[in-house]
Amino acid sequence: MDGIAQALAAVDEIVPPIPAQPDRTERDAAFAALVDRHSRFLYRVAFGLLRNPQDAEDAVQDTFLKLYRHDAWQAMDNEQAFLARAVWRTGLDRLSTAGAKAMKNSEDVTEMEIASVAASPEESALGASARAVMKALIEALPESLRQPLVLSAVEGMRSYEVAVVLGIPEGTVRTRVSRAKVELRRRFLAMQEVRA
Repeated sequence: MDGIAQALAAVDEIVPPIPAQPDRTERDAAFAALVDRHSRFLYRVAFGLLRNPQDAEDAVQDTFLKLYRHDAWQAMDNEQAFLARAVWRTGLDRLSTAGAKAMKNSEDVTEMEIASVAASPEESALGASARAVMKALIEALPESLRQPLVLSAVEGMRSYEVAVVLGIPEGTVRTRVSRAKVELRRRFLAMQEVRA
């Protein structure tokens, strides 16, 4: 019996014991709570970039799947900024695979829809709500202005968080948000003149 104990001790020296796995149920529960807290926010961020409900849902699911597999979510300093950046990158990957041409076409269609909305007799008669008009105007902004505005004004992210998400300096975020507001104001006034 003494020989077997010595052999096992020798094996333990050569091959270290396997460390105990953390309790998977605690990890899964923590991750589920993270998903519950941020899934709607991430959907809005993804939709702001992709402009398609199914693509936005897929981007959110892909983001959470990647995070779960790599445990990166356990070391987050700022959950909202970290997750927004992760879903933004996933959305950008989706856009690059779909091609820039498809994105360009969707912008052209949006601009045509706004023109037809402004000129529509039905819209003039009923009077479009300010929120619907503003949403259409935001959708028609160039991407470089629309993205920071959506993350900042619509999603309520701070400028440094938007800078992290977009990968641009914080000063650039502030400048683009300011330019977007000026452009929205200009387009809104032009739309009012057309209706008058």
